[in-house]
Amino acid sequence: MDRFFSNNTFVIDEKIAAFKLSNAYRVYDKDGREMGAIQEHKSLGKILLGIILPESMEPFELNILNADGKRIAQLKRGVTLFMSRVRIYNENGASIGSFKQRLTLMKPKFTLYDNLGNEVATIKGDWKAWNFDITDTTGKKIGSVDKRWNGIAKELFTTADKYVVSIDPSVTDETQRIAITTVAAAIDMILKED
Repeated sequence: MDRFFSNNTFVIDEKIAAFKLSNAYRVYDKDGREMGAIQEHKSLGKILLGIILPESMEPFELNILNADGKRIAQLKRGVTLFMSRVRIYNENGASIGSFKQRLTLMKPKFTLYDNLGNEVATIKGDWKAWNFDITDTTGKKIGSVDKRWNGIAKELFTTADKYVVSIDPSVTDETQRIAITTVAAAIDMILKED
């Protein structure tokens, strides 16, 4: 496992661009040191598909990069009509799990699965879809994703968001740490970017 994922706190800050074809996020540790990035990869075909599909339905591919620019994990979603399913891959491109959006009335909810399709955690948001608790199958809280105030100009005039991801130190499973770390960017892509 890359040492990137050994941290327990990540600040994920979406970059602002006047005209953007893809989303990008900077990742910092709790002390504000830049640790890496999350970069959306968009092929020409996906860009063209974006002309006819709303962003909430478009496929996406997010690469998680360490400070050296090496890809250490990846998230992929295909075209979606209703509920999103995002696949999670390790640095070697092997599937390590997925999470799936669940139908709920007021509060967004996702279920995290391992590579064999077994449920390993639930991700539940508040009614604003700003703050999320991550609990294991026993109901124990193992992480959280919290939206942070980004300043009045950013909040009013852009869709750029900032999240703090926290992982309970008791979580030692590499695949769970990768999934919890990357969930903020995926939630932002699924719920906020349209």
